[in-house]
Amino acid sequence: MSHSRTCLKFHIVFSTKYRLPWITADIEPELYAYIGGIIENKSGQMIEIGGIEDHIHILAGFHQSRSVASMVGAIKSNSSSFGKEITHNPSFGWQPGYAAFSVSESQVTRVKRYLQRQKEHHQKMTFEGEVHRLCRRHGIQLDESFFDKESVTRAFPSGARRAVCGSPGREPWAP
Repeated sequence: MSHSRTCLKFHIVFSTKYRLPWITADIEPELYAYIGGIIENKSGQMIEIGGIEDHIHILAGFHQSRSVASMVGAIKSNSSSFGKEITHNPSFGWQPGYAAFSVSESQVTRVKRYLQRQKEHHQKMTFEGEVHRLCRRHGIQLDESFFDKESVTRAFPSGARRAVCGSPGREPWAP
């Protein structure tokens, strides 16, 4: 297929495991650079990455031989191992699912700006509201299990949540 040409760009969103605030300002640049390296090692093009403590957005171009599922799987598994290493947190990981949206070339600049403004954006909108809006705009029926808040309670009964974040006396999602 040496004569095939494609332009496959995607906006991908996924959260940390249990939506815990593990992407702190001190690890964010290194984690984002590592994710960019994963994408480039799979013949992709990292365009932009942004997010807040509990989720990330990636804008990337993928090679025609790579499916979205295989790329997201590689990104999540490799960066999860790296995240455990740089945070010294053996529980660091990502949610099981993801949301992915195709991006036309004419919208790349707009999506890029959106990713760059994530911290500002999330002062006004929740992660749930954001994903609902993105899915609606792209005609995707959203399964509420994407947000599975009950799994946090099942996974971390009573005070166990504090131990996961490593901050005794503070709820993991507290500022």
